[in-house]
Amino acid sequence: MPSVLAIAAHPDDIEILMGGTLLRLADCGWDLHYFNLADGSRGSTTMGMEECAATRLEEAKRAAETLGATFYPPIARDMEIMYTPQNLAKVTAVVRRARPSIVLTHAPIDYMEDHETTCRLAVSAAFSHGMPNLESDPPVEPYYDPVTVYHAQPHGNRTPLCELVHPDFIVDTTDVMDRKVAALECHRSQQEWLDQSQGMDSYVQTMRDLTQQVARMTHTFEYGEGWRRRQHWGFCGPDDDPLRVALRNHVAKPHI
Repeated sequence: MPSVLAIAAHPDDIEILMGGTLLRLADCGWDLHYFNLADGSRGSTTMGMEECAATRLEEAKRAAETLGATFYPPIARDMEIMYTPQNLAKVTAVVRRARPSIVLTHAPIDYMEDHETTCRLAVSAAFSHGMPNLESDPPVEPYYDPVTVYHAQPHGNRTPLCELVHPDFIVDTTDVMDRKVAALECHRSQQEWLDQSQGMDSYVQTMRDLTQQVARMTHTFEYGEGWRRRQHWGFCGPDDDPLRVALRNHVAKPHI
């Protein structure tokens, strides 16, 4: 069974940016793996850090279960995702355990550092999955199959300098939106935090609005998730494009 690993920064990022694509892959027989690097412990105005982390952990587990994905626990607190050898060793261990042929992660340039650093760690761990001289934490044997890395849309579909980002291709998520929403709604504690910190009013409606913005680039889909494939050097073959191939009946290029 082919395997896909989603690596994101915070609980709810996978559901917002990648959940529909994961569900499409699951419907095609793929094995799903779910990994948030941060514990969500600073994402509240009403709970202390320990209570918040425990709450967000249970919500993330329920969301992964709703998606039908294997869950991996976080490795850092919010705003403490750093590019260090220690964190790289931990992320590499998860990649080797999941043995994905596809890694989904954040855009390299995004609205906050946790997203960008998560992207760097995910890319490096995908690169190092077959390096026997890089010891993971905990130790996991390397594997040598190709891994193709894909980057999701940045938050708001724009760079931090407000430039619109056009993906390479867009996955139609219209038919799986109910399941995607069900997974996102597992993160109940996010409602108040996002309302107060980012003015998102309803995080579910914001997710719908953002995926509609992406879908409108196709002039066809109602909802969609956009993806850019990373260069192949050190990861996979030059023509490997397993995500687009697996979902070829649900993919379109944006009209630019």
